[in-house]
This record gives sequence, structure tokens and C-alpha cells, in this order.
Amino acid sequence: MPTSFLEIVELPDGRIALRRADDEEELVILDFSESAKNFLQGHHIEVAKAMLNVGVQMAGRLAEGDFESDELPRVLH
Repeated sequence: MPTSFLEIVELPDGRIALRRADDEEELVILDFSESAKNFLQGHHIEVAKAMLNVGVQMAGRLAEGDFESDELPRVLH
């Protein structure tokens, strides 16, 4: 992926998106349920920013080859 600035935006429908600053296409979209938004007491934007920040850092590590992957089956929780 070419290097460019990324931005986090709230879409008109309330979803949170990560996209290139010079493009309207979303790279990642986060969609919090109403119950999750209520649980987070209106702080879902901050949680989305943290989630996307970690994801971008991980993608950078993968691109640089600085990530050891296990060949074992993974459990996602």
C-alpha cells in the first residue's frame, strides 16, 4: 500500500471509517451496536480510534516483516 496520510472519520450513518486522506474509499469500517455505544457511554469514538491505531501499527509491523506468526491454530476472542 503506498504511503499516505490516513484519517479516521465518522460517516453520516454513525459508522467510523479509516481511509486515506486523499480518497473517499474506506479501508476499514467499525460499526458499534447501540448497546455497545450505550455501554461505552458515548466514548465509542475514542475506542474506535484506539482500535484503528493498534491495527495500523500491526499492519506496519507486518509490512516490515517484524512480526512472528505461529503456525498453530488461533482462537480469536
